[in-house]
Amino acid sequence: MSKKEPTPGGVTGPQRSLSYGRQWIDDQDIAAVVEVLKSDFLTTGPKVKEFEEKFSQYVGSKYAVAVSNGTAALHVACLASGLSQRQELITSPLTFAASANCALYCGTTPVFVDVDNNGLIDEEKIERKITRKTRVIIPVHYSGLPCDMEPIQKIAQKHHLVIIEDACHAIGARYKQTRIGDCTFSDQTVFSFHPVKQLTTGEGGMITTNSKEIYEKLLLFRNHGITKDPQKYINPNQGPWYHEMQNLGFNYRITDFQCALGISQLKKIDTYIEKRRQIAKQYDDAFQGHETLEILTENPNVWNSYHLYPLRVNDAETRLRFFNFLRTKGIFCQVHYIPVYLHPYYQSLGYKEGLCPCAENFYQRELSLPIYPLMNKNDVAYVIEQIFSGLNEAV
Repeated sequence: MSKKEPTPGGVTGPQRSLSYGRQWIDDQDIAAVVEVLKSDFLTTGPKVKEFEEKFSQYVGSKYAVAVSNGTAALHVACLASGLSQRQELITSPLTFAASANCALYCGTTPVFVDVDNNGLIDEEKIERKITRKTRVIIPVHYSGLPCDMEPIQKIAQKHHLVIIEDACHAIGARYKQTRIGDCTFSDQTVFSFHPVKQLTTGEGGMITTNSKEIYEKLLLFRNHGITKDPQKYINPNQGPWYHEMQNLGFNYRITDFQCALGISQLKKIDTYIEKRRQIAKQYDDAFQGHETLEILTENPNVWNSYHLYPLRVNDAETRLRFFNFLRTKGIFCQVHYIPVYLHPYYQSLGYKEGLCPCAENFYQRELSLPIYPLMNKNDVAYVIEQIFSGLNEAV
C-alpha cells in the first residue's frame, strides 16, 4: 500500500476488521527491499552493518548487533553475559515465553517475580528472589511501558548481577531522560522486529550494549562462534582463507533485505509511535475512570511507545464473553499473556499455579485492543463504541 494513501484499518459497517496489531509497509519499504534483491548481497552484507549503526544512533547506544529474531537476541544476550548451567535468571511471568526460555537454553533456572498493577516486574519484590545462584535480571517493558529501571539497577549493582532489558515491546520508549536501548541502566537491551511491533523487518531482532567486550561476544555467538578477524586468531600465521570457531555459536544471522526494510522503517519510527500514542490517548479519554474498565498508567518518568493497549475487565468470565462479543463485531483482540510458568512445559518442570498471583489476576482480566498506525480515528471510535456496547452483553 502507498504511504500517500494509507488504507484504513477497517471499513464502515459489519465488514470492518480490526486486529490487535498490523504492520505498515509502504512503497518506500518495498523499493528498499527490491534494491537489495537486485544487488550482490542478500545476507551478511553492507545493509546489516548499516542497520546496526543507524539503530544504535537512534537509541543512543555504542553498539548494536542485528539477529534473526527477538528470541535469538535474548539467547545470545544471555550467552554474552556469561549465563551458564546451575545459575538462575530472574524475569517477569507476564511476557512471551522467550523471556524465560532463554534461561533454559543456557541450562539455567528461570525465577519469576510478580508484577505490579501495570504488568511490570515489581522491583520491590526482586531482592527477595535473589540467591547465590542468581546471575541475570531480565525486566520486561510490557506493552511498551518501561519498567522502573533505576532501582532495578541499584539492586543489580548491590548483588553484582547482569541486567538485560527485554524491550521487544518498547522500541522508541523512554525512561526518565533516556531512550530505551541506550543501556544507561543495563548491560544489554533486546528488541524484536516482528510485524506487529513498532518497526518490522518481517522477523528480526537487535541487541544493544555499551560494552565492547559484550559486543564482540555477540558477533561471535551470532555466527556459529566463528571469527574471520586475524587479530583475534588463537592460531595465527594462517592463509587468507582461514577462520576459527572459538565458541559453540549459532546461525542467528539476519538478511540484508530484512535490514533494508528495517532501515526504511526506522526513518518513520517516530511517526509510527506518535500515531500509536494518539490512538492510546483516544482510548484513555474514553475509558479513564470507568468503574469496570482498567487501563495502564503512564507516570512522569516514562514514555510509552504502545506496542499493545491492554484493557482489563472485572474477571475471566467477563473477559471471555467480551472477547467473543468483540469478534462478532470484527474486532480481533488478543490476550497478553498467559503467565509463562502456567504453560504445560513449565508445569512439567515443577512450577505451580499461584506462584505470582498478581500476574495471574492480570492475565485473567486482560484484553489487548487494536492499536497500529494504519488505524484512523473512526476505527478507534468504532472500537470504543463496541467496548461500551459489549459491557451490556458481557456483564
